Amino acid sequence: MENKKGYFFTSESVTEGHPDKVCDIVSDSILDAILAKDPKARVACETFASPGMVIVGGEITTSTYVNIQQVVRNAIKNIGYDKSEFGFNYKDCAVVNVINSQSPDIAQGVDTGGAGDQGLMIGFACKETPELMPLPIMLAHKLAMKLTEVRKKGILPFLGPDGKTQVTVEYVDWKPKRIGAVVLSTQHTEAILDKTGKHITEKSKKEIREKIINPVLGKLIDKETKIYINPTGKFVIGGPQGDTGLTGRKIIVDTYGGMAAHGGGAFSGKDSTKVDRSACYMARHIAKNIVAAGFADKCTVQLAYAIGVAEPVSVMVDTHHSGKVSGPELEPVVRKIFPLTPKGITEYLQLRRPVFSQTAAYGHFGRSGKAFTWEALNKVEELKRQITINN
Repeated sequence: MENKKGYFFTSESVTEGHPDKVCDIVSDSILDAILAKDPKARVACETFASPGMVIVGGEITTSTYVNIQQVVRNAIKNIGYDKSEFGFNYKDCAVVNVINSQSPDIAQGVDTGGAGDQGLMIGFACKETPELMPLPIMLAHKLAMKLTEVRKKGILPFLGPDGKTQVTVEYVDWKPKRIGAVVLSTQHTEAILDKTGKHITEKSKKEIREKIINPVLGKLIDKETKIYINPTGKFVIGGPQGDTGLTGRKIIVDTYGGMAAHGGGAFSGKDSTKVDRSACYMARHIAKNIVAAGFADKCTVQLAYAIGVAEPVSVMVDTHHSGKVSGPELEPVVRKIFPLTPKGITEYLQLRRPVFSQTAAYGHFGRSGKAFTWEALNKVEELKRQITINN
């Protein structure tokens, strides 16, 4: 690829009230409820949401009982769908449970410590932000989080739970320089519609910019930045009432905003025997520690597995010609100091805890807190020692 002197890159995020994120949160809330009582449970929970209805299905094998109806309704309530004016309400939506147990054909491979499925998993890190994440996705997430914060604190009482953000960053010589465009669409009540009933008022747009966009994006915005707030005009009908939702449909939002490849499948609703989730977390952990150790400005890690087999069938490290150490030099070190079997990953990252509903919205990576063990930089010094020894 030629070295472009200037280009634009765009990433999007969504709030927890987006219909697909509602489903992710419900699936992970069910996972958490089960893990809290049965840490060894096998969970693969899918959620579908449509006007007035939530359907949960999938394969779950557990020794405990969980009131699925209550878990689903509590998750929807916590998101903010507790008023009839937003069209979807935790109190009166139908909840249909069609969950089955895990196939014995899959279980016989997982019981011995093997991966729950075949697949390739990707982890990525770069030096664009303190979180070692791409700047566009981090800004989009922070806008979405601010949108939710302002809504839940009642600062802008007209906001609804559903919302989407999008940030376009201009890069010069491969480095982020400024924001080229911002798109923010938020659900709202009818109270802020103008006389035509088709658009929100300019006053409301100004409030959204002052309370949400400016505090987050700050100096990266200039006079040339294009800012679009509810560009369709109005957004009263949202969430599952406005569009169907499905678990796992926002995988680029969940990962790196399109800046890196995406391998495997979705994360939400899956326990750690599913390498779709656990190995992607480990790949991110490895890539982040490599970048933090100063071996590269950018790093991609790929892990691949066969169903029923514990050890990965391949490990790839790519430093994108950005560092002091090549991928092939790092690969044997990665195999040596990071546990890469599903069981090893689970124990190392403490993935049998009920922490996953926290991950379901605003990205699984670049986050802080005790739940996000894969963001720890605890292997930096060991990586440095191993590379020094090997070189």
